[in-house]
Amino acid sequence: MSDGHDRGMSVRRSVLGEAHVDRAEAGKTSFDAPFQDFITEGAWGSVWAGDQFALRERSLVTLALLAGLGNFEEFALHVRATANTGASPEDVREVLMHVAVYAGVPRANHAIKVAREVFAEMGVEV
Repeated sequence: MSDGHDRGMSVRRSVLGEAHVDRAEAGKTSFDAPFQDFITEGAWGSVWAGDQFALRERSLVTLALLAGLGNFEEFALHVRATANTGASPEDVREVLMHVAVYAGVPRANHAIKVAREVFAEMGVEV
């Protein structure tokens, strides 16, 4: 594996958690392995591993984009990841206010619902 892949796997594990990544790796098939390698190296080993933003900032940008684009399954995954990135529920709420203004109230409204459900699953009171 390349340095980018190794770096990406390390960042991916630190953000999403060992258990999540272990499940994803165990479920990897020959069909999706190239895609998994691509996102591990490209997204996690490059974008998430950069030195301009802290993990908290990357987390917040990611949450805003996922909510704004309506990718709520991935949004929920990244709300769970806030336990590892340092982003607080208050940070997520603030991001979703921006989503409401710049991407639309319906997207933000649904993202708030998803975030509340995920935080409840995590035992985080919001």
